[in-house]
Amino acid sequence: MAIADYKKALRQGRKEYQANLAKGVYPYLQVLEELTSNIEIESEVSLGLVDIPIDQIVGTNGHSRSTAFADNFMPLLDEYTEFANKWIALCDIHLTEGIRDPIKCYEFMNRFYVTEGNKRVSVLKYFGAVSIPGTVTRIIPRPNGSRESNIYREFLQFYKVARINYIWFSKEGSFLKLLELLERPTKEEWDTDFQKEFHSCYTRFSNAFEKLGGSKLDITVGDALLEFLKVFSLDDINEKSVTELEEELERMWESIELAEKETPVGLQLEPQEEPAHKGIVNLLSTALSGSNKKKLKIAFVHDKTKETSSWTYGHELGILYLEEVMGEQVEICSIDAAFDQEKTPDEILEELAKQEFDVVFTTTPQLIQQTLKAAINYPEVKFLNCSVNMAYRHLRTYYGRMYEAKFLCGLIAGVMTVKNRIVYVADYPISGMIANINAFARGVQLVNPRAKVYLRWSTQKDMDLNQEIEKLDVDMVSHQDMITPNLANRKFGLYMIEKNGIKGLAMPFWNWGYFYERIIRSILSGAWDEIDDTDELKSINYWWGLSSNVVDMLYSEDLPEGVRQLVKFYKNALIRRNISPFDGYVQDQEGRVRAQEDGYITTNDIVTMDWLIDNIVGEIPTAAQLTEEAQSLLRFSEGGGSDSEGVTEL
Repeated sequence: MAIADYKKALRQGRKEYQANLAKGVYPYLQVLEELTSNIEIESEVSLGLVDIPIDQIVGTNGHSRSTAFADNFMPLLDEYTEFANKWIALCDIHLTEGIRDPIKCYEFMNRFYVTEGNKRVSVLKYFGAVSIPGTVTRIIPRPNGSRESNIYREFLQFYKVARINYIWFSKEGSFLKLLELLERPTKEEWDTDFQKEFHSCYTRFSNAFEKLGGSKLDITVGDALLEFLKVFSLDDINEKSVTELEEELERMWESIELAEKETPVGLQLEPQEEPAHKGIVNLLSTALSGSNKKKLKIAFVHDKTKETSSWTYGHELGILYLEEVMGEQVEICSIDAAFDQEKTPDEILEELAKQEFDVVFTTTPQLIQQTLKAAINYPEVKFLNCSVNMAYRHLRTYYGRMYEAKFLCGLIAGVMTVKNRIVYVADYPISGMIANINAFARGVQLVNPRAKVYLRWSTQKDMDLNQEIEKLDVDMVSHQDMITPNLANRKFGLYMIEKNGIKGLAMPFWNWGYFYERIIRSILSGAWDEIDDTDELKSINYWWGLSSNVVDMLYSEDLPEGVRQLVKFYKNALIRRNISPFDGYVQDQEGRVRAQEDGYITTNDIVTMDWLIDNIVGEIPTAAQLTEEAQSLLRFSEGGGSDSEGVTEL
């Protein structure tokens, strides 16, 4: 029987050999000595006895015997050779008692190259073994700044805590994101029980992924699992039956394909309330429906109450506006404090879907995971989540170009400061927030190159803002944008510190009502569907600015007339999109030029900013420096943005 197996393996090897020759691909096993001949090696580390995923064994250390195998480790030598006899003998051992002796190999970039045991690997690959024990020496190359190198350095850190080598990603930041989604500390080693639990999850998911055609996609199983974990927890996955897991993955398949294509986040920068091509069929449909058309059922879900959160309060004002302007056309439900209800957020959204709500808005990034899950399970409902730079296919996200209003505030601060010392108070270092900070600083810089902006974070641990502002001896402060009735005080917006107290100068604010009205009108008119009426697979993120009135700014009548005219001039230019706060020469804190004198920073780079310009004194905090609540929001807000390669305008 073993000789028959050898002949079959030989046919597989020669078929692979011929196929690679036809494609112009090297047909034999990879040779590690060749791969590393021109690479600077940082160190070699003995890993001891390791369970090696067999599909990650890709070659040999040296040329000896490398040409005896095709690149799939199937043999190429005739069945009458000594090589074939040894292979057949190993085959007999495997079938009778099992191959137990570990191989010896090197690991390089999480791929394995055999120094002893090539035929054992070949036999086990032929029989479809999942792994093989091996004594491994890790060869670590010096980092070179490439994506592959960066991912490998992240893997090395991950391996220290997880001690697993079978999961791999094609995008930077994914290993850290995996730990966040699993809610595992970055420096706490996995115990044996958790390793087994995760391995069970990975294996079951991998089988479902392959069954649905995952091998045809240009992503790893790890990439797909990361997308799945954004919706379902580890426990969810392990509790599902094989059929349930396949069904859930099939419902998410467009999101998996989106991850494969690395399709940029589709930013819609201006409202579209009417279809671009409203045909006669749509006109007749609108005319015939008339007053018989049922009300559009709309639900809003907040994570906090309007009494305790200025963010929720702003959205509630928008809901009141929507009720006023849409009247009998809509039926609106609003749910506060979703995390503090008897029902979980998942249950709340599921109930809204079952009650046949047409549109559901969740107004915070902290609800993105639950919203995505509901959007996948109830595709007939239009789900939207208030966040930016999130690459999700099944739901749309929305935010505003608040950085435009912040730029105008920066102009005022730069002109009005006497001490040339200005504090900017930020809260969460999430997508879009860094653009706000930099735009404010750019406004200051444009009119006052001598002024400095001192960045402080209200969500940083042990931060006493009042004490910090006093210590910095500043005369201008950019603080929170809106206050709630229960938390009323004068420290909001942009204000000046005077001897007798503070004087309010300007306040950026959100007009969420304008956004909600335009979205609802786009649904009623059919413009909503037109955005998706394309063969292109994409995510959709509404990112409107001053031109749509979704963001705006109030300023004090006490401002000097010249300053008022300056602000008016730049505001009109921003509305017409004749300028951007980031036009012209821009340099960051490290001295790197981000835009030349005659250049500009693209929309893509604005929304994904993770650096600060050179007139800012301060830094972007790490997650560990933030309060627990801020860390939670940071995890959720990075759910999609960190994985997308950029944005594109729609």
